[in-house]
Amino acid sequence: MSGDHPRNMAAMQASPRCGARTRSGTACLAPAAHGKTRCRMHGGAARSGAPRGNQNARKHGLFTQDRIAERRAMRALLGETRKLLQELG
Repeated sequence: MSGDHPRNMAAMQASPRCGARTRSGTACLAPAAHGKTRCRMHGGAARSGAPRGNQNARKHGLFTQDRIAERRAMRALLGETRKLLQELG
């Protein structure tokens, strides 16, 4: 941009700032997203964050008591089978 006209930066400088802290411990200082307290990089962007109902924390069943007991029983059965094969062989 060329020209002698002054830039009106007052509105941009007066906008609310992100409330997040950087890794160095200082404030982020990026402008907060409209209607939010965080900038687009710290969670103020649309559709950011965990999904509704927190599907990320849903259990998959691998470590339930039933599955653990099933794996223990399978290991015991395999151990008995190995012993039997060694006795026969």
